[in-house]
Amino acid sequence: MTQIEIIQNELEPLRQELISHDLYKNINSIPNIQIFMKMHIFAVWDFMSLVKSLQNSLSCTSIPWTPNKNTNSTRLINDIVLCEESDFNAQGVAMSHFEMYREAMNQIGANTSQIDSFISHLQEGNDYQTSLDFVKVNEEIKKFLDFTFEVIHSKKVHLVASVFTFGRENLIPDMFVEIVRKFNAQPNKDLSKLVYYLDRHIDIDGEEHGPMALEMINDLCANDQDKWDEAKEVCKEALKRRIKLWDSINEAILNQR
Repeated sequence: MTQIEIIQNELEPLRQELISHDLYKNINSIPNIQIFMKMHIFAVWDFMSLVKSLQNSLSCTSIPWTPNKNTNSTRLINDIVLCEESDFNAQGVAMSHFEMYREAMNQIGANTSQIDSFISHLQEGNDYQTSLDFVKVNEEIKKFLDFTFEVIHSKKVHLVASVFTFGRENLIPDMFVEIVRKFNAQPNKDLSKLVYYLDRHIDIDGEEHGPMALEMINDLCANDQDKWDEAKEVCKEALKRRIKLWDSINEAILNQR
């Protein structure tokens, strides 16, 4: 059994807990999808911070330029960044996946004021914690982001790559995609931008980014057992944090009722 397979086996119970979460059973209306998106978009933003952290570590982003010794990982992360930060939407316009999600929120009528205010504060030069405090996000969203930035600030690129790979957005199951498709098929319910975003992620994660990310972890951990052990533990924690986030979104949906 490979090291990757060992990690995948140990994570499987947590992964199953996530993809069978009660949250998906309770998303049975457009208002519920709106609540999900309003809270989940912070995890979409958080994912981009992981991506850029990896690019900063695995390629040269400073001047003057110098070559990176791990050229394979450099190629992998640059391919991933190209798509995540500047993919094409359904109309052929280049934009990040975060911006696609934000567009889908507009189409469905989800409240974007919190995430918009958060991004505006970041663009003004504030750090993410100050910006989160200003917009008063849900406590579990804050804990979720805090964990991500703890991993980023550890400066251990193999841990960042592990959280990126095993705690990523492919944890949204087929069940949710089918719920969205069902509503999109109804008259006067245009969720086409969310459907496109989800389909794009399924295609890219399965065929391109998933295999690339696993290859990247293999390169970064190599024959260092301590790194593999650290990667396994940080992945477990990442999934536990995601479960807490799902619990919180589910609670918000139930409270609306």
